[in-house]
Amino acid sequence: MSKSEAARLVASAKVRSGLSWSRIADEIGAPVVWATAALLGNHPMPPEQARRACELLGLDEAVAESLRLQPSRGTDPALMSDPTIYRFVEALSVYGPALKELVHDEFGDGIMSAINFRVDFERRPDPDGDRVVITFDGKFLDYRW
Repeated sequence: MSKSEAARLVASAKVRSGLSWSRIADEIGAPVVWATAALLGNHPMPPEQARRACELLGLDEAVAESLRLQPSRGTDPALMSDPTIYRFVEALSVYGPALKELVHDEFGDGIMSAINFRVDFERRPDPDGDRVVITFDGKFLDYRW
């Protein structure tokens, strides 16, 4: 089974089960953003987590097997039409160059790792409307020769 087919089955089973991504992540012992990305096919899952997720969602071993496979990462052009994803792209298009300059000012010549990396997500109440708070936390990789 392809990872994209497994992801569709996971998403459908999540709706049927009434479980939140947060609850599923707690049940498999993983951070919510990582678990959601893995269940949507963007990370390989350890066998026990894949098994437990499928057990929670009523999915079979073929889905668990797919969840354990290495993904092929890339940008699906169809995702760019999704308004939430497009806003993330837009925010990085606007602020990316400034953030790059600030990283170089603060750390020197290098990049933020997307491998040694954590991402956190939270909802923060605000009188003007709840805020979406997303934190990228990546190791700095110095370009030293």
